[in-house]
Amino acid sequence: MRNHQHGGDIYSTPCRFDFSANLNPLGIPEAVKQAACEGVRLSANYPDVNCRALRRELARREGVSPEQIICGNGAAELIFLAVQAVKPKRALLASPGFAEYEQALETAGCEILYYPLREEQGFALKEDYLDWLDMEIDMAFLCNPNNPTGVRTERGLLEQIFGKCKRRDVCLVLDVCFMEFLDVPEESNFIGNLKENPQLFLLKAFTKTYAMAGLRLGYGICFDRDLLERMEKMRQPWSVSLPAQMAGLAALGEDAYVEQARKLIRKERAWLREQLRECGFHVYESEANFLFFGGTPGLAEKCREQGILIRDCANYRGLSEGYYRIAVRTHEENRELIRVLKMVR
Repeated sequence: MRNHQHGGDIYSTPCRFDFSANLNPLGIPEAVKQAACEGVRLSANYPDVNCRALRRELARREGVSPEQIICGNGAAELIFLAVQAVKPKRALLASPGFAEYEQALETAGCEILYYPLREEQGFALKEDYLDWLDMEIDMAFLCNPNNPTGVRTERGLLEQIFGKCKRRDVCLVLDVCFMEFLDVPEESNFIGNLKENPQLFLLKAFTKTYAMAGLRLGYGICFDRDLLERMEKMRQPWSVSLPAQMAGLAALGEDAYVEQARKLIRKERAWLREQLRECGFHVYESEANFLFFGGTPGLAEKCREQGILIRDCANYRGLSEGYYRIAVRTHEENRELIRVLKMVR
């Protein structure tokens, strides 16, 4: 990333529809809103600094022990804490990729190598990534499916990467924050790989799945207890608020809501892809709750003038002007986006 910029900036520019942030199109579940409000009512008290109730429920659902889970103020806090705990001298990132990985590594004064995800290969991670892990790497970050492209790495290749990282003693942070939006999320569930790969840190968040971006709640799962303890020591106390903890507990009971969103996204993603291609845009094979496509420079600004925010990806390392990302939203919203794109393209 060349500039620190993200989607979801509704504060700089008022908008009718925000397609720049990849959140669940169904919005926050009602039970989660109620729990967060109850958390506000109780906020004369400090939150549980150890997030014990939330970690117990997460552990039950994930099939691990609470001691193997760390909660944070969104996934972003855990990214920074992991880097501070590992203190890598050289790290490997896939490019283009999520901004916070690079930002966190830069704060640690770490040398960063960038594995190029090539357009002619559909921005997919390939087996030559394994060779890059031989370059005296201490730490690596991968996102699956990747942000901003939405491309998923095959399980077989990722398991080869796990093995290589174990042999080379590389801490691998695997960001699976968009996993629940995959058609078959179980194919990218790597909880069963953690015991044999203690160097693997799975990064998850409530942000996207439950549309809780403003509440800030993420968690990590890892079998390296020493790493988790170092992260806990570096964390600011009470970083996870009481409303966030209570909202998270309520969200974990919303399985039907998640399944409903997955079905909606599957249907609308296919419709949006077809419509974008009919508009003449080059659409890549995203499997997430967003689509990545190539268009004409200046498209984001033209959409903004019509009250619609889309993510201009020109500031991603490895990309240039003319690449965009849009969230998959409800059919009514998606129809309005396509109407505007047809008008301004």
